[in-house]
Amino acid sequence: MTYKTRLGLRGLLAAGAIAVTTAMPFKAQAETTYNLALLSDFSGPYADIMPILAGGREAVFTWWNETRGKELGVRLNYKNYETRYDAAQVASLWPGIKSELDPIAVVGLGGPDVAALSERLPEDKIPMFMATAAYGYAWQSDAWIFNPRPTYSHESAGFLAWLKEKRGGDEPLKFAVMASEASPAYVDMAKGLELYAEENPEELDLVEVIYTEVQPTDLTTQMRRVARAGAEALIIQTNTSIVVAAKRGLQANGADIPIMMSSHNGLPASGGALGGLEQLEGDYEAYGMAVAADEDTPSRQFYETLVSDHGLDAPWNVVTAMGISQGLYTVAVIGHAIEENGAEGLTGEKVREALFAGPITTEETHGFLPTLTFTPEAPFPLKGLKVNVGTVKNGKISIEATGVDVPDVHKW
Repeated sequence: MTYKTRLGLRGLLAAGAIAVTTAMPFKAQAETTYNLALLSDFSGPYADIMPILAGGREAVFTWWNETRGKELGVRLNYKNYETRYDAAQVASLWPGIKSELDPIAVVGLGGPDVAALSERLPEDKIPMFMATAAYGYAWQSDAWIFNPRPTYSHESAGFLAWLKEKRGGDEPLKFAVMASEASPAYVDMAKGLELYAEENPEELDLVEVIYTEVQPTDLTTQMRRVARAGAEALIIQTNTSIVVAAKRGLQANGADIPIMMSSHNGLPASGGALGGLEQLEGDYEAYGMAVAADEDTPSRQFYETLVSDHGLDAPWNVVTAMGISQGLYTVAVIGHAIEENGAEGLTGEKVREALFAGPITTEETHGFLPTLTFTPEAPFPLKGLKVNVGTVKNGKISIEATGVDVPDVHKW
């Protein structure tokens, strides 16, 4: 397949996804209807994965409408808005979105949404639900933007604690971090880990934080320093381009240092960019949601239900899992709000209140997320934090560990 063919296919996927979601009719029905605004990126840096992520969350809304929604007498309509993953675009679109939909919730995508709407949503009294891990700079009380996962630094700290236990011994685990000053989110990922390592020298030894371009061409020299420092792990929670350059740099130095990735730049995406999953044999991804592996798990079973009965057309991978998990905890909160307030007169403020009223159990999210307990103190759960670890074995993704406890990471 040529580059132009791939580009054309991507365009068709994006156009098809947009057409399906924007054409969804807001017609009068027997049920009480409410609207959701979905922030998406079909033409920017996440255009390659957006149709898959969007498919996951939209299939959940279809499933909910056909099952739980019918029981409650409520239907959720939704519409995608193209943001190009750009804060200025989000800010520009928001007044029109609010006027057109009057949504009870926003389903966000990433950092630009947080930057653009963190001050607007409290005024408009509309909560936003994310799929990703959180950011330290958004770690504030009385939030209106909520992540089902803790910060990226929490997730990597949990992974490093697990890796140290797996290695054994009392010596601190040596590790390095790849980041980039091109994005506040990327800087934040490093800053949180720097503080955690500084406060826990008996557990971790941070040998270096390497700041590079978003699309580096060669990291051979930097990886030589990491290898000579004796690093036992390399944390890269940024993007696939940095993973690729770092992996090539490690290979050029003959260094066998495992890389830990997050969900958005995880094993399938980075493996594909490297030419195949076998390039990441023994590397890891770690995050606070289900690992999309071949094992027969409740999350895998629910995915199969969405495919067979509710129109999901997306592969079983971490990106699809992100979309499904986002949709599931969004509808769980809305369901709680309806149970508490009734089907009529639901507002964004009532949805937010329901988030704090009781836990979202792991059963409600079909194992995609641990049990989540939100409080007004933070935009993500502060207790009961867990991460799951996936790896590549014999060229396939497998679950390495589940329910790994996340240590106490202080605010930075």
